[in-house]
Amino acid sequence: MMLFGLEESTVVALTGGVRASAGSGPTDAAAAADVFARAAWTGISEPGDGAAGLLVQGLGAGPALSAVLDLWTGARLAGALAATGLPLTDDLQALLEQALQRWRPRLSSAEVIRSLQQAARASAGLLVPTDAHWPRGVDDLAVHAPIALWWRGIPTALTALSNSIALVGARAATGYGEHVTMEASAGLVDRGFLIVSGAAYGIDGMAHRAALASSGLTVAFLAGGVDRYYPSGHDALLSRIATMGAIISELPCGAAPTKWRFLQGNFPLHQYGDSTGVPGIAPVLPVNVPGVRHSGA
Repeated sequence: MMLFGLEESTVVALTGGVRASAGSGPTDAAAAADVFARAAWTGISEPGDGAAGLLVQGLGAGPALSAVLDLWTGARLAGALAATGLPLTDDLQALLEQALQRWRPRLSSAEVIRSLQQAARASAGLLVPTDAHWPRGVDDLAVHAPIALWWRGIPTALTALSNSIALVGARAATGYGEHVTMEASAGLVDRGFLIVSGAAYGIDGMAHRAALASSGLTVAFLAGGVDRYYPSGHDALLSRIATMGAIISELPCGAAPTKWRFLQGNFPLHQYGDSTGVPGIAPVLPVNVPGVRHSGA
């Protein structure tokens, strides 16, 4: 039997390599097909792509991927979504046509295979929404929520996300800002909270370091693949986090971090923590950034 143009046994083997860490490796072809399709979508679409989220939500990850591979038009996709009973907008067909132009140049089974193999070599796993360790807060993002999440680390850190607080702030932080962050992170760890941040220079890095120094758990959400530590100056820090906490990304292994991906990844951090603190001075961006997803968008 063929799945997405590949032998079923190949798909099962590839997905099995990234599912053991989630404690629920694919046991049949259907489960493997869903995991493979979600892995593919993390490379085809950018984080927060509402069109991809709507398609996966309405049709399922596997059928949605097959439809794109089979060169369905925007009109046919819109018709299939209309049949599901989901609330749709009048401009859906045009939005899907634009999305297809973004996705089709990225369609490559070789890239999906490479990302899965690289993830297995890096001891990275792939979380899907049905997993027990899935961070339920991201579901509030609706169609903009992650289709899947790549991760490295210890399962305990994923479990602790249900009792976490996100601390983020300026990269060009003041000494006072870093001091406040250190005190806040350490104090929250002492109260049993996990610290979530984005691993950037300045406030983010201090939040992670203080959590580790206090023997607490911390999770870093990256703007690139979990096998490409960024920024490079935090290579040692991220290695420690991957050993004692977890690093998470919506992007497949090998994906390069970019400014846009940093914005897309950093602003929904509050969905991973119960609350968000923004310590530090001199914020570099306004809260309302056009095009950046937020809960309820």
